[in-house]
Amino acid sequence: MTHLDPTTLPPIDPTDPASLDELLSEDEKTIRAAVREVLDAVAEPCIAEWFENGGIPNIRELTRELGSLGVLGMHLEGYGCAGMSAVEYGLACLELEATDSGLRSLVSVQGSLAMFAIWRWGSEEQKQEWLPRMAAGEAIGCFGLTEPDAGSDPASMQTRARRDGSDWVLSGRKMWISNAPYADVAVVWAQTDEGVRGFVVPAGTPGFSAPEITHKLSLRASATGELVLDGVRLPESAMLPEARGLKGPLSCLNEARYGIVWGALGAARSSIETARAYAKDRIQFGKPIAAFQLTQQKLADMSLEYIKGYLLAVHLGRRKDADRLRPEQVSIGKLNNVREALEICRTARTILGANGISLEYPVIRHQNNLESVLTYEGTAEMHTLVLGQALTGESAFR
Repeated sequence: MTHLDPTTLPPIDPTDPASLDELLSEDEKTIRAAVREVLDAVAEPCIAEWFENGGIPNIRELTRELGSLGVLGMHLEGYGCAGMSAVEYGLACLELEATDSGLRSLVSVQGSLAMFAIWRWGSEEQKQEWLPRMAAGEAIGCFGLTEPDAGSDPASMQTRARRDGSDWVLSGRKMWISNAPYADVAVVWAQTDEGVRGFVVPAGTPGFSAPEITHKLSLRASATGELVLDGVRLPESAMLPEARGLKGPLSCLNEARYGIVWGALGAARSSIETARAYAKDRIQFGKPIAAFQLTQQKLADMSLEYIKGYLLAVHLGRRKDADRLRPEQVSIGKLNNVREALEICRTARTILGANGISLEYPVIRHQNNLESVLTYEGTAEMHTLVLGQALTGESAFR
């Protein structure tokens, strides 16, 4: 047996103590670096102000920038989409959320919900009309499923679509819809006599409106709104022809949840790096607080949970690239990584003390954002029951 001399090995990188970078290919690292470079230039200098002011003033310019970068629908093929791997898409989500969950939500809703719905379930005409513009960031999409009284139970949605001659007429309300206030197109799901069907609704259609939801204390850099459908008349060609029943919207949610598995790690990484740097600079009792055992325990525990979450994300990404990823496995990733990322942010906040609640540091912003991420695309309770059913064969939903 060969015995390695530890002194000949490269030193530990405190930003990557488990050498997780060795799991990635050079192409994956290049894509990650390209996303980071653009975010550092166009978003990082402004993100705290956008959060504090409750919106991104140059949202269309930013969306076009993201389109030029190739991250909008980047895991889809054709129609101007980049056709990247699931792991490459995950790394982009991680970097986006390291800046802010609102930016990852913008990209996720655009690519994994609105674009994926059209790409997977739409007609060729719908794909040609919308996907190239959405991939370029020239058109913004949103996804209308959640309702005021139908969140975790989408089967109870009240929005209805009825036939009127050769047209469809939609009536109802959707709630908590990211991108809605500035979306050019909405994918809306409604009950019909044929079951749940999806519709592509241009924002200018008479009877359609998307008032913004204000007074949020989370995801403040992301615009959230209602979708109000007051007798919205659409041609037959507006229906997504391949989607019948809840399989359509749930497949889209699964795509978005996969991005969250990675994205939550970005908020966690940013908080860990902030807390570690702060602990090395903050002097108390004559030495940096990084020298105290309890601070080191916090940093060690945060790093361990991040490492485990990252390993899980890479594993799920490799399975997705091999077409072997089950929805229940995505639930495992979403449940674990968001829950642990939120705890990491809370712990990082304690290291910063009173400074932890200031927007001069990103930690409280990440923490507040993750409170929403914990809830959307399936609450922690719902993903717990998905895993519970997989483990026992018994459904506890009803």
